Amino acid sequence: MSELNAIHQPVLLDDCVSLVSGALQREHSTVVDCTLGLAGHATAFLAACPKASLIGIDRDAEALDLATRRVAQEGFAERFTPVHAAFDEFAEVLDGLGKERVQAVFMDLGLSSLQIDERERGFTYAQDAPLDMRMDTSQELTAEQILRDYDVSRLAFIFHEYGEERFSRPIAKAIVRQREEHPIASSRQLSELVDRVVPKARRPAGNPAKRVFQALRIEVNGELSKLSRTLPQIATRLSVGGRLVVESYHSLEDRTVKRFMVKGMKADVPPGLPVIPDDAQPIFRDLTHGAIQADEEEIGRNPRSASVRLRAAELTRELPERWVRIFDQESRETEPHQEHSREHRQSSGRRS
Repeated sequence: MSELNAIHQPVLLDDCVSLVSGALQREHSTVVDCTLGLAGHATAFLAACPKASLIGIDRDAEALDLATRRVAQEGFAERFTPVHAAFDEFAEVLDGLGKERVQAVFMDLGLSSLQIDERERGFTYAQDAPLDMRMDTSQELTAEQILRDYDVSRLAFIFHEYGEERFSRPIAKAIVRQREEHPIASSRQLSELVDRVVPKARRPAGNPAKRVFQALRIEVNGELSKLSRTLPQIATRLSVGGRLVVESYHSLEDRTVKRFMVKGMKADVPPGLPVIPDDAQPIFRDLTHGAIQADEEEIGRNPRSASVRLRAAELTRELPERWVRIFDQESRETEPHQEHSREHRQSSGRRS
């Protein structure tokens, strides 16, 4: 298992352990790692919290298998339950295990080292590979299918919305023109196309295809809509004093997490009300006071930590019924553009 230690470097590990372990000091406490990956964070939580058990969720079957073996070799198998699922199935997973409440939930929203380093996954522009980008390889939709089937407007939307790409429409038009002659099937082909389209004088630092690859990955895996549905599920299943700890790696994820936490840190009353009723008091306490970022030393050891934003909140009281209703509704909502994507994928599947 030394190979896993070599390729997987958990980001902000000490901070994450400190935040999570603060809620896991009682007997039979439970932490859920919603993004188990190769279990770098998970094994550290179990080592630091001998009274706690851990439920590890991952949609990547290969990563789940490797993580399970790693946890066993570390001697924590009896306190570990692996689950193959997407994290937006959070409530369903707990129901299946007979768990009503948990004391801590952790999410590391970055790609795992396994996904980045496996060439055939096609997540990165750094090496030529098929454009797959699926975290769960049992699903049908791939990045190659998106580039083959989506029209100009749809491609431009996801590049702009998920990649914050300034040249989203020219890139989308170039993709549609090129696929009329031959489909774009590899990361090199896509990277070269973006390189031709984006003016050299107006490029951000780094590879000009970075934002397009990010957007495709988010669209393939439905990451933002899954995150938006998962956070309210977590809030309704935390015990009082329970903690939600999240690491994000791009602005869209961090914005989603920040808005969710901040909403619960405010009194649920109209502005200017002189007295705040007990039932309207905030439900979350800010544990990180903004976002924790990696320092220069950690970035030097692990360049992937440069973009991390770590936020944490603690549930301070039982959720009022109104909040339960709100969170239940939010956990069921699908963003309109994600619904459009689902319909498109279904119709594409029927055509094929």
